[in-house]
Amino acid sequence: MAAHLKKRVYEEFSKVVQIPHEEAPAKKLRLSKPSKSAALHIDLCKATNSTDALQYLLHFARKPVETESVEGVVRILLEHYYKETDNSVRLKIASLLGLLSKTQGFSPDCIVDDAINTLGNEKSHQVLAQLMDTLLVIGTQLPESPAVRQRLIEVACKHLSDTYFGVRNKCLQLLGCLGMVDTPLTKDNEGLGVRDVQSIISDYFGDQDPRVRTAALKAMLQLHERGMKIHEIIYDQACRLLSDDYEQVRSAAVQMVWVLSHLYPESIVPIPSSNEEIRLVDDAFGKISHMVSDGSWMVRVQAAKTLGSMLQVSPQFLEQTLDKKLMSDLRRKRTAHERAKELFTSGEFSSGRKWADDAPKEKLDTNTVNLIASGACGAFVHGLEDEMFEVRIAAVEALCQLARSSASFAEKCLDFLVDMFNDEIEEVRLQSIHVLREISTHITLREDQLDTVLAVLEVSKVHGFPPPNAGAAAGSRVAQHAPIFRHTGA
Repeated sequence: MAAHLKKRVYEEFSKVVQIPHEEAPAKKLRLSKPSKSAALHIDLCKATNSTDALQYLLHFARKPVETESVEGVVRILLEHYYKETDNSVRLKIASLLGLLSKTQGFSPDCIVDDAINTLGNEKSHQVLAQLMDTLLVIGTQLPESPAVRQRLIEVACKHLSDTYFGVRNKCLQLLGCLGMVDTPLTKDNEGLGVRDVQSIISDYFGDQDPRVRTAALKAMLQLHERGMKIHEIIYDQACRLLSDDYEQVRSAAVQMVWVLSHLYPESIVPIPSSNEEIRLVDDAFGKISHMVSDGSWMVRVQAAKTLGSMLQVSPQFLEQTLDKKLMSDLRRKRTAHERAKELFTSGEFSSGRKWADDAPKEKLDTNTVNLIASGACGAFVHGLEDEMFEVRIAAVEALCQLARSSASFAEKCLDFLVDMFNDEIEEVRLQSIHVLREISTHITLREDQLDTVLAVLEVSKVHGFPPPNAGAAAGSRVAQHAPIFRHTGA
């Protein structure tokens, strides 16, 4: 009876409370990718020669590496670096170290010591240059670590004496990207004591290799771009480099002179071989104007563009750029039109028997000539008549910038801009039209100028072709601007 009662009670209780059945715990499966470092280690171990190792590294470089695997891969690469005897393989490993340092989410501070230690026993100059590039990458990835930056700068200073230009280039680049003006540096290897980064970089303005001179100028410009003020003493050195034999050096020197003219516009500098003194911005303007006649068209383009942004120059020097006077040994030389007019009024003509009958008659002491005037003389005239259309376009754009800030200069350059309507290149004609529209508030077209403008536009509009030797598609595009100048003439 009691057993039957217990059974009934258990059955009723089970209906109210459901007792769960015990289940076996499920096994969790974890899917994992094979380790990049392990795979690389296996591949490098399989390599029987340097060619195989280089192929494995090239294949590995094409694949992305996860952030958590970067440090392990770097350790494997460094381990193989110390074992490898082939320069090309070590060069590739050094390149991969820099590439891996850029991995998003990875902080390369853990490999700084190892990367610096690789420089100790390296004999190959090409590998050294690549290792310096890797250190530059690491330094740029750690901008908030002054201790690492200072250490890398000291390493760069130590290797600046390397005989290979590539190593010196990378060291200068590192100084420009990481160096601080207010932080003194020490070059113990040369016994020069404590110096700053600018004085060290400027030492290489006179390097025997033009590529190093270019790198030194670019490193100094990099300091400026990072917000550091370049010392005024650099100006004289930069001016000397404007006459360098290498066009890349001259191009960088033009930019350096331009930067200093904006930093110290009111400083007074002496004129060579003279007792006169002028403002630094005026002197720089004259020197850059002289570069518009450079032998390299790329330097001429840069010089013309640079002139357009020098708005602080004195008006008298600015107007010299439009002076059409011919100069011979810094003396005034009469034009062919002037000589013909003089002969006609006198009733005699040149017989050809007189030696140098067109020579300058005006006697002038060369010591009294203002060299800034001779430098800026006719700069834009040369630019607008240059054989390369890129130089002509740059000159037109520079005239626009300067004319917008000076109404008197806008009036003086009007004739030259109108003449550019007859240029054989469509882009030059269009740019001159745009410039006239930009400075329209400062100018008033004379009747002869208006006739020239309308004649060119009328040819383009009516006949559908541009002036001789121009592109066939230019006519319709140039003619679209005709209403602007018809309205201006009215």
